[in-house]
Amino acid sequence: MTPSVRPAVDAAPNIGSGSADPGLFINGEYVAGEGAPLIVENPATEERVATIAQASEGQIDQAMRSASAAFASGVWRDPAFRAQVLGRMADLFAERSAEFARSLVAETGTPVSIGKFLQVDGPIDMLRYFAGRVTVDRTRFLGVDERSPRSESMIRYEPAGVAVGIGAYNNPLLYIVSKACAAMAAGCTAVFMPSSLTPFTALLFGKIAQEAGVPPGVLNIIVGGPDAARALTLHPLAAKISMTGSVEVGRKVMAQAADGLKDVVLELGGKSPGIVLPGADLSKVSMPLHGRYLRNAGQGCQSPTRLLVPQAMFDDFVDAARAAFENIIVGDPLDSATTSGPLIRESHRARVEGFVDRARSAGGSVLAGGGRPDRDKGWFMNGALLGGLDNDAEICRSELFGPVAVAIPYRDVDHAIAIANDSAFGLAASVFGPLDTARDVAARLQAGTVSINGGGAFRVDSILSGWKMSGVGTEWGDDGIAEYLLPQHIQWTL
Repeated sequence: MTPSVRPAVDAAPNIGSGSADPGLFINGEYVAGEGAPLIVENPATEERVATIAQASEGQIDQAMRSASAAFASGVWRDPAFRAQVLGRMADLFAERSAEFARSLVAETGTPVSIGKFLQVDGPIDMLRYFAGRVTVDRTRFLGVDERSPRSESMIRYEPAGVAVGIGAYNNPLLYIVSKACAAMAAGCTAVFMPSSLTPFTALLFGKIAQEAGVPPGVLNIIVGGPDAARALTLHPLAAKISMTGSVEVGRKVMAQAADGLKDVVLELGGKSPGIVLPGADLSKVSMPLHGRYLRNAGQGCQSPTRLLVPQAMFDDFVDAARAAFENIIVGDPLDSATTSGPLIRESHRARVEGFVDRARSAGGSVLAGGGRPDRDKGWFMNGALLGGLDNDAEICRSELFGPVAVAIPYRDVDHAIAIANDSAFGLAASVFGPLDTARDVAARLQAGTVSINGGGAFRVDSILSGWKMSGVGTEWGDDGIAEYLLPQHIQWTL
């Protein structure tokens, strides 16, 4: 029997100065958190925009048990019903896109000029894609085996159970969709915990779930810090864990999941190369290349921050980079002219600036940009392009998650590929130059995603898969749904 759609309730509040605590979203309702208060700050103004009570240990257990009970009841099992509800969620998400965009700007500091299409429209499209893939029959028939005893086989797929999702701060809506909603599309139930730095926008997602008719317990959203994450990953009812964050945190999550032999998907750090090939048109390359790691103050997982340039083109590349930097406006995220906003917290800015200072002490120099903009408030820094360093430098081996890149000259294309692959990370790479050559180079790069000449629009049917220390498993697209399915082989005699 298809469950009925639950009636709508009043919307959770918008984020702003002194915003009310929306509460945690557990078992289909907003409830007051019982844990310590969490302060949400606007990184552009340093103002407190909300205070949210975190989940207590008991509430974390309540959310997990709620998800487990909903899964066991079968209330979310019908694919046609799941597709209907997830489609309705996508429609409601789109109707409230402006509200979500405002919340994101206040909470993350993402400029309004890019926030909506990067951090709202993309997740809406992804959710709609997931809704459209729910009813796909993934059953595979293997045919007849003529050996004795003669038999036939099929492989079918079942949802794994309760999925735990843990997001990072830079793109809260993408993470709740790519983790919790992918799991829901597969037939799982979910408990999602956004970053403690940007929890408010994700909590608003519960309102969409209520109005769309998501049955109680199918989606739960809690707020907490490292202790809460540990409680989730160690919880005996968790069947699948997906986390986006640093390598250090990824190691902890994997170790904690190992205690219960739980499956994990991890999207971790990156130190992506951007290769400029001989013959590339620098007038066309500069803005797509530099703009990619400068937007959102460099707080993007796939940002190309090791820029590999032919020795013969290096001086011209630097001149073009300086011209491109003049078009990057660092400032108020609410100003539509702004292209790069603040870093998330003062401590993070200090960390990124520390890498730059140490690189300069080690012999590096700032080729373009650098310093801070003239602003009284906010955790801003200007983007910077560094030179005079090789690929072994600390700043070339570590993910900064800030608007800083290093330009490194190379001898020939083989040398460029060797430098690009000489990294512990393998999340993404960019190649600029003649298409045929660029495709050949892309095939030799150790990275889960490679964009050529700027790539294209965000594809919801694509994948995100980190190689080496950049991750485990796959997100996005149909593969992202499949991560939450368990294969079952059924064989019978003929």
